[in-house]
Formats: sequence, C-alpha cells, structure tokens
Amino acid sequence: MKRFVLQVALLAALTTGVASAQQILINAAGATFPYPMYSKWFDEYHKKFSNLQFNYQSIGSGGGIKQVTEGTVEFGASDGPMNDKQLAEFHDKHGFGILHFPTVMGADVPVYNVAGVNSDLNFTPEALAGIFLGKITKWNDPELMKANPGVKLPAADIIVVHRSDGSGTTYIWTDYLAKVSPEWEMKVGRGTSVNWPVGLGGKGNEGVSGQVQQTPNSIGYVELIYAVQNKMKTGKVKNAAGNWVQASLAGVTAAAASSKEMPDDFRVSITNAPGKDAYPISSFTWLLIPEKIADPTKKKAIKDFLTWMLADGQNMTEPLAYARLPKAVVAKEMKAIAKVQ
Repeated sequence: MKRFVLQVALLAALTTGVASAQQILINAAGATFPYPMYSKWFDEYHKKFSNLQFNYQSIGSGGGIKQVTEGTVEFGASDGPMNDKQLAEFHDKHGFGILHFPTVMGADVPVYNVAGVNSDLNFTPEALAGIFLGKITKWNDPELMKANPGVKLPAADIIVVHRSDGSGTTYIWTDYLAKVSPEWEMKVGRGTSVNWPVGLGGKGNEGVSGQVQQTPNSIGYVELIYAVQNKMKTGKVKNAAGNWVQASLAGVTAAAASSKEMPDDFRVSITNAPGKDAYPISSFTWLLIPEKIADPTKKKAIKDFLTWMLADGQNMTEPLAYARLPKAVVAKEMKAIAKVQ
C-alpha cells in the first residue's frame, strides 16, 4: 500500500514538472521592416524560456493585418497602423478590438544602382515623387542634376523597383510621398498596397534589395538595415527643414521627437517631420495584439514578452540599425499591456 501511495506521489510530481515546462508555441506574422529585430528578440527570449517558441512569418504588413484579423495567428505586425475601417470591422465581428504596440523605430531609404556613380546621391521630395510617378524617367533629369552638382549622372532610363506584396515599408514610403506631393496623394495615395504608376515588383525588403542590386540604373526603397547588410548605396533626402539628411538612428530619433503627444492608441505618423535633423522617411512599427486572448497560457506569455521587449529588448536595437523607443512611449505602453485580457 505504501509503495502504491509513493508511486502515485511520484507520478503526480512528474506530471507537475511536465506541466511547468509546458511547450508553448506563439504564431505571428507580418512586417519584414522589423524582421531582423524581431528575429533577434524571439531568439534571445527563447534562450531565457526554452519552453516558449515564437513562429514569426515575415510576409509583409498586409499579410500580418490579414492573418491577425482572420485569427490564424496570435498576433500580427505592421509598419502601417490599421485604419479605422479595419479596426471597426474586427470589433463588430468579435466584440473586442486590436491594440497597437510600437516596438522600435526605423527608416525607409532610397537605394540605387546607377552605372558609373559611386557617390551618395541627394534626392529632393519632388525628385522621389516624380520618379515613382513615372514623370522623371532619366537619371540626368534637371531635378536630379540640380540636387547633385558635380556628379556625372548618365542619360539612362530610371528603372523603378517597388514592393509586390502588401507592405508596411510601402505604407511608410507612400505616406511620405503623399505628404510631400499633392499629385501623389490624389493619384496614388498611401497604403500597404497601392496601384503603382510605374516599376517592377519585388517581394519583401529582401526582394527589392535583390532587384536593385541586379538591375543597372534602378532605384527602390528598403528598410535601413537591409541597405546596411547588403552594402547598398543610400541617398540623402531633403527634409522639411530644407536639410539633406542621411538615414541614421539620430535622424529617426529626431523625427520621433517631433511627435509631442503620443495618442492613446499609438497610431501616429512621423514622416516628413519638421525638425532640422529629422530624417523624413521614419516610422514606428507596431505589434497588433487582440484585446482578448482566450488561451490563458499564451496570454501570459505574450504579455510577459511585451514587458521584456519594452525593457531589456530596447537595449538590443541599435546594433541592428533601429532606434529605441522614446522613454515616454515605453512608459505609456507598459500601462497599456493591462488592456490585454
């Protein structure tokens, strides 16, 4: 009898041990813009909690929004915040909303591959809008020549490369163009997917990087870290204060500083910011977390990860060319975690 009781107690102890080390898989999908950062975070967090695994599919912001609204992932990720219509439709269907949590800040950069040009080029807002509208078609166009005195630009056709998938990187790029070009805003607008007037499509930041590298006289746009990793030429952009600014952590931080008050839902745009040092094509990027998560284990895991990301995780941003969140934004987000029920 004693042996039987001992066996039952031992079995109970073993079962408790298994439960405490329960394997947890969190599925997520979305933006490629912050993927290098998320990959690092998920790996480091897994080292701390070996029973917790994140499966993140880097499929673009449009895909992230689609999957989180359809409930096929625990959370999504996007560089363009969900719009009022998308949020209202989700709430009407489920009875609760989706929360936006800023994670890091980054920059879109113009990347180019121009025959015979090894120097950094300058791009005015008018030049970028004109190129992507298909109105500026030659590298030696007067708008480009004027901004780059002393640079021998060829009389070659400009090959435009843009994203083929729904993309937050595209949202940031088109949000900027819509602010600086009334014609762009009227004809194309802003969004994770738009009807491009001209150009070739590449899937993901990786696809656009590859297309530009392989295509002479091309220009495209990618997140800063992809340009750094691929050793690509990145142009300086004339900001709202009239200064030529190269994309950098300092320039992104200066752009964020222009947003004096972060709204309660964290949906904010910092493109074409007014500061003299602000890099004009900067943005926050967001995790999209449902307000209600039915599985209590996954809910706790996600909330604990958010807390870690906003504290220890922010110390890992700069080596990967992302700017850490402002302290006031972090403090506000820490309180918002409690909204996840």
